[in-house]
Amino acid sequence: MTDSPAIRAPLDPQEQPILDRILVIRDQLSILKQDRSSYVRSQDVLDLYAQVIEQVEKLNGIRTNRPREQNRVDTVLDDCFQLISLFFLTIGRNQEAPAVYSAISTVKRLLDHLKEAGFFLPQDLESIDKNLVKWTESVERGKDSHSPHLMTLLQARIDVCRHTLRELQDSLSNLDPEMMGTYETLVSILRSLSACNTRSKFPVKEVKEYQEQLFKIRDELHESTITHDGKSAEDVYMEKIASLNLQEGVAQDGNKVVALLLARCQLWAEIILEKNGKIDERFQDTYDKLVKIRNQLDQMNLTQAWSLRETDLYSFQRQLDRIDESRVDGNFLDAEGKPADLHAQRTLLYLLRKSYAYIYQYIVSSEPVSEALLPIYNQLLTLKRCLLEVKRSGGVDSPRELYPYSMKLNSIDNMKKDGKFMVGNDIPEGQGAVIALLAECFELAYELRNDAEEKQEQEQEQEEEEAPVDAVNGAGSKD
Repeated sequence: MTDSPAIRAPLDPQEQPILDRILVIRDQLSILKQDRSSYVRSQDVLDLYAQVIEQVEKLNGIRTNRPREQNRVDTVLDDCFQLISLFFLTIGRNQEAPAVYSAISTVKRLLDHLKEAGFFLPQDLESIDKNLVKWTESVERGKDSHSPHLMTLLQARIDVCRHTLRELQDSLSNLDPEMMGTYETLVSILRSLSACNTRSKFPVKEVKEYQEQLFKIRDELHESTITHDGKSAEDVYMEKIASLNLQEGVAQDGNKVVALLLARCQLWAEIILEKNGKIDERFQDTYDKLVKIRNQLDQMNLTQAWSLRETDLYSFQRQLDRIDESRVDGNFLDAEGKPADLHAQRTLLYLLRKSYAYIYQYIVSSEPVSEALLPIYNQLLTLKRCLLEVKRSGGVDSPRELYPYSMKLNSIDNMKKDGKFMVGNDIPEGQGAVIALLAECFELAYELRNDAEEKQEQEQEQEEEEAPVDAVNGAGSKD
C-alpha cells in the first residue's frame, strides 16, 4: 500500500472478494464519520479495524510472490486505514499504532513539499522530528497487540520520512547563528509574500513594504542587485531553484543558502507584483478549490477545540491527495497536458503545502480524549486557564471570589460514577487525562483559596496590632 502509486496493476480475480469486502467496510466507516447524532464508540471502531486487518492478511496470503503489487484494492485499503487512523484519534487512542497512519501520510507529503519548495524553518523540522520519535515509539509498543503487516508498513513509512528529513536538516547545517536569523527572516518574508499572492484582493502596498525589507537585507549582506540579463524574472527564479542541492549528507555553504533565498524573495516579489494576484486562467479551477480548502482549514483554528472531529480532516486529505497526485513530475498540467508557468506552479504548491500543514497541526494537537469526554475536557481547560490567569494577576482578596470556580469544579466532579466519567453504560477513552486535569484545577483553586485566607489573616493581625494603640489613646484622653 502506498499513497500515490503511479501505475496500478490489473485486479487479480482472487482479490475481487477482498475488494468487495473492503468497499463495504469503507462505506461503513464513511457512514460512521458522517453520523453526528451520537459520539463515536470505541468498540465500533475496533470492530471495523479488525475487519480491515482480516482482509489485509488475506491479501498478503494471495500476494506471496508479488508483495509490491499495487491496484485498486490498495487504494481502498489506504482509504480505510486513513479513516481508521482518524477514528483512533477521535476516540482518544492517540498513543496506539493505528492512529499513526494518517499522521505519517500527511508528514510524508509535507516533507516532500518542503523539499520541493526549497525553503523551511528549523522549527518546522524540529516539530516533525519530535513527532516521528513519538510515532516510532507507538509502533514499537504496538508490535505485540497489532497486525505485524500494519506495523511493518508504518515503520517503512517512518523510515522514508526520516530519510527526507535528514536531507532537509543537512541543507541547513552550515548556517551559523547570525546567518540563521537572517535566513529565518527571509523564510518568513517569502511565506508572507506567497500568502499575499493568494488573497482575494492583492495587497500591492504590503508587497512593496516587504520589498523594502528585502532591499535593506540585501544592503546589510552586501549583495548585488538582481539583474535579469534579458531574461524574465520567472526564468531567473527557475535557475535559482535548479541550483538547490537538497541531498542527504550534502551541506551547502551557509552564505550561499542565504544569498540564494534572498534572490528568490526579490524575484518572487517582482513576479507577483507583475501578476497582481491573477493566476493563469487554465488553472483557475484548481486554484479556487485549493483556496477554499485552505480557508476552511484556517477557519477551524477558531473552533478546533470545541467542534473538530478528527475524521472531518479525511475529506480535506483526500481532496488534496487527488490534486497532488494529478501532477506529472511535480508539474500541474492543464486539460491539454501543458504545464503551468512558474507563477501558477509555485502558487498552487504553496496552497497545497499550507493546507497539509494545517492538517498536520490539527492531528498533532489532537487531545488523547474521546469526543464523548471532550466537552468536559474543554471546560476544564478553560477553567485551568482562568485560574492560572487569576494566579498571575495576584490572586483573589477573598475565598468568596473563588465560589464560581469551585461550584463548576464540584459540578464536574459530581458527574463521575464510581470514579469514572460515564456516558450511558460506556466508559469513554481519556479518563486519566480528564481526571488529571480536574485534579490540577482543584489544586489551583486550593492554592488560591489558601493564599486568600493567609492574606485575610495578615490583614486581621495587622488590625489587631493597631487596635491597642488606639484604645490607649482613647483611655488617656480627657473631655
